[in-house]
Amino acid sequence: MCNQRDVIPIKSIKLVKRITFYTFKMKRALEKELLKWSNKPERLPLIIQGARQVGKTYLMKWLGAIRYSKMAYLNFDERPELRTLFLSNKDVDRIITELGYVVGFRIDSDTLVVLDELQECPEALSSLKYFAEGRPDISVVGAGSLLGILLHSGHSFPVGKVEFMTLHPMTFREVLGVWSPSMLEYLEQRTVMEPLPEVFYNDLKFQFKRYLISGGMPKSVEALTQTNDALESDAVLDNLLLAYRGDFAKHPRASDVAKLSLIWDSIPSQLARENKKFMFSLVRSGARAREYEDALEWLVRSGLVHRLRQVSKPGLPLKAYEDASAFKIYLCDVGLLRRMARLPSTIYAEGDRMFTEFHGALTENYVLQSLTAQKFLNVNYWNSGNTAEVDFVLQSGSLIVPAEAKSAENIRSRSLSVYTQKFHPDVRIRFSLRNLDYTNGLLNIPLFLTDWTEELIALSQRTN
Repeated sequence: MCNQRDVIPIKSIKLVKRITFYTFKMKRALEKELLKWSNKPERLPLIIQGARQVGKTYLMKWLGAIRYSKMAYLNFDERPELRTLFLSNKDVDRIITELGYVVGFRIDSDTLVVLDELQECPEALSSLKYFAEGRPDISVVGAGSLLGILLHSGHSFPVGKVEFMTLHPMTFREVLGVWSPSMLEYLEQRTVMEPLPEVFYNDLKFQFKRYLISGGMPKSVEALTQTNDALESDAVLDNLLLAYRGDFAKHPRASDVAKLSLIWDSIPSQLARENKKFMFSLVRSGARAREYEDALEWLVRSGLVHRLRQVSKPGLPLKAYEDASAFKIYLCDVGLLRRMARLPSTIYAEGDRMFTEFHGALTENYVLQSLTAQKFLNVNYWNSGNTAEVDFVLQSGSLIVPAEAKSAENIRSRSLSVYTQKFHPDVRIRFSLRNLDYTNGLLNIPLFLTDWTEELIALSQRTN
C-alpha cells in the first residue's frame, strides 16, 4: 500500500511537480475507456460527469500522468481569473497559446489539457467546439461536480462536438481490488455457474458489509482502509453531505434552494416505507409535483440521486413504457444513505441486521447503484397495481430481465412469480444472501456479486 505522498511521476514538471493520489492504490473501471479515448488519432474533447468527490480529478490527473508527457491543469474554482482566457475568444490557436503562457510551457499534441470545475466557466465549455473543429490533435478533458446542471442551463453547448463519460462512486468490485486484490482476481477468473466455496463466500460477505459502511466515495473508502475505524469514514461522509448542501445554494433559482433541501431530507423517510414510490406529500404537507419537479430534476442532473421510473410492461425499448408520474428516488451512494438515515456503523457487526433494517433500503440502494454503474440500456421497476411489484427490470441488449433484491435469506417472492406467469422471461434474477445458483431460468446472485450481473446474465444464456 502506498503512502499518502506517493506519486506517479510525469515527464514534464513545469506545471505539476507531482500528483498526489489517495493513500491506497486503486483501479477504476473507467481507466480503460479513458486510455481508449486518448489513443484515438483525432479525438473529440471529453467531458466526465459525476457527483462531487467521486474521483473525477483523480482520473484526469492519472491519465495525464501515464499517457502524456505534459499536463496543463486548470481549475476554474481555484483560479476564477482563468475564465478571461475564454471570454469572447473563438480563436482556438490563440486560446492554446495563452494557456501555454499560463502553465509555462508550449501546449502540443503530447499535452493533456484538463479543465476542472468546468461548471464555473461556461465559456470554456462552449470553446470545446473550437477545439473539436480546429485542433483535434490537442487532447482536452473537462469535469465538474455540477456539470450536469450547466449542460441543461441554456448556455451555449457544443452539440456533437464532445464525448461524454460518467464516473460513479467506487463499486464494490473496485473497492474489493483495494481490500482484497487476490479475492478480486479469483472472481475475475471464474467462468462457471456454480456456488462459491464457503470460505470465499464468508470472506466476501464480510467485505461487502464493510462496503455498506463506507460506501463508494473514495475518501470514505480511504478513511476506512487506513484506520479500520468506521467513525473516520462517518466523518468523511458527514463533511461530504455538508458540501452537497453548500452546492444547493448554487442553484440558479433562489426559490428552489429550500425545495432542494426538503426533497433531500425526505429521501431516508421515502425509502423507509415498504412502498418506496416517491411521494411529494412526504416532502412537505400539501406539496404538489409541479412545485417541486424542477428542484428534483436538479438533484438528478447533479448526479446526487438516481430516479427509478416505473414501466407498464417489459417491452422493447423499456424507455417507451415508462410512466413519468411514478418513480422512486435513491441516493447515488449507499454510504451516504446510511449516514443520512443515521444507521450506526456498529450495525455491521450484528449479523445480517444491516440488510433487513430500514425496510431493506440499503440493499435496494446498493443494487441500483451497482446496476447503474454497469450501464444497462435501462433500469426500471414494474408495478401491477396492488397485485405485485418487481424491484428492477433491466434491459440488457434485446433481453428484458426482471430482478428482485432480497435483504436476507428469505427469498420467497410472490411478485416475481406473478411477473413470470404474465410475461414468461427467459431469465429472472434474485439478489440475496444465498449463494450463486442458476436453476430453471432463475439466476440467484449473491449481493456481493451484483457488480458482475452483466457477465452472469451472459453466462446464464450460454448455460441454457
